Amino acid sequence: MAAESIGVRLPEIVVAPCLVLVLASCGSSNSSTSAVPTPTTSTVTVTTPATTTATQTSQTTTTAPAGPPVCRASTLALSFLGSQGAAGHGLLGFALKNTGSATCNTVGYPGVQFLDKAGKALPTTPTRTTSDYFGPAPKVSLNVAPGQTVSFRMGVTHVPAGHATCTTAYSVQVIPPNDTSTLRVSLPDGAYQGGTATVSTVRPGTSAYPGP
Repeated sequence: MAAESIGVRLPEIVVAPCLVLVLASCGSSNSSTSAVPTPTTSTVTVTTPATTTATQTSQTTTTAPAGPPVCRASTLALSFLGSQGAAGHGLLGFALKNTGSATCNTVGYPGVQFLDKAGKALPTTPTRTTSDYFGPAPKVSLNVAPGQTVSFRMGVTHVPAGHATCTTAYSVQVIPPNDTSTLRVSLPDGAYQGGTATVSTVRPGTSAYPGP
């Protein structure tokens, strides 16, 4: 009986370790191992378009107003239109004729200088005006075609101021408006003047000098 008991027990002792081994083996086979995915590195190439800096230059073109050139002494002829007087005032009229082959433009006041019989300068103090003793003479821009004329007038006094004395001018030197060259014209009978004079703007035709 003792031997039988031992015989019975041995299998239990032997079986138990096998069961443990099997259980251990099953437990090992049923456990799942999660594999950590290896990160994939993607290289993205970004192409930046070349930046073009456009430099724009703003160019302003100034165009001169179209129109005839200024009337110059080289293409003008100066003439004396006449004289008249009233109440101690004298009026002298002059014309500028375009002798050139093209239209020119003139506007404003001529420069004037009285000359004596020998052609020497006499005291002359001009006053520019658009209205004198003889009436208005508005300032206008004039286009003068070949052969056409413009006119201006001078007002003188026959009564000198203070201790001044009247002298006789035998010619007048004139600088056309907007020019520097001179023209000269004779005063056939001379003109008494006291050194001062009013000068009108240039006017169309001979309208600056109304005549007697």
